[in-house]
Amino acid sequence: MTLAIMQPYFLPYIGYMQLLNAVDTFVFYDDVAFINRGWINRNRLLANGRELLFTIPLKDASQNRLINEITLSDEPKWRDKLLRTIEQSYRKAPQFAEVMPMTERIIRFQGDTRSDVSVADYCFHSFSELTAYLGITTRLVASSAIYENSHLKAQERILDICRQEGAERYINPIGGTELYKPEPFAQLGCELRFIQPRPVAYPQLGTADFVPWLSILDILMNNTPAATMELLLDFDLIGERAKE
Repeated sequence: MTLAIMQPYFLPYIGYMQLLNAVDTFVFYDDVAFINRGWINRNRLLANGRELLFTIPLKDASQNRLINEITLSDEPKWRDKLLRTIEQSYRKAPQFAEVMPMTERIIRFQGDTRSDVSVADYCFHSFSELTAYLGITTRLVASSAIYENSHLKAQERILDICRQEGAERYINPIGGTELYKPEPFAQLGCELRFIQPRPVAYPQLGTADFVPWLSILDILMNNTPAATMELLLDFDLIGERAKE
């Protein structure tokens, strides 16, 4: 079984989706500290030929709180505003009619109306919609739901999740090459690999010069599900085996 663990991001770039699609089980690391000005609640679209940063507003966001403790803003108009921005930016895109209904379900999601929805649950729901649309069968799990190991830190917690899941391969984003070494994983019978997205390009609405690494929403608006799935395979797995 192949496993990956990542903080939940909202409508992330293609590399995140490549990692999710490459594994059997994907763990959303939602009971770790929130990162201000990270990618948990924001990403980039293409508007009028230029990249546009959008942000999901949060209440009392702080790096002293866990991701699953932070809830969405009560401000009533931000969902409508974001949906208008997306519609204005992509209404002429070839897949707009197919993708916009899913996009609206994602952005209007409010969870259990008896309580505030956390940014972790909001992201989790968005991935449920995205994987269903693309036909991705990866099992999605929140780290806060089952592992009961929040007392562990850093690599020890990652290793414990691998152990509990019986993972035979753990794939991490390429940025983790300085953080993780293969030997501790090998002791669990688990192979460590790092995913390296290749530069991708596709016909992009509204610009002659391709703008890379935008939200997956830009890819979906410009490509069929089948073409998107081909792009999700455009990566390399790298890493050395553990030393004998």
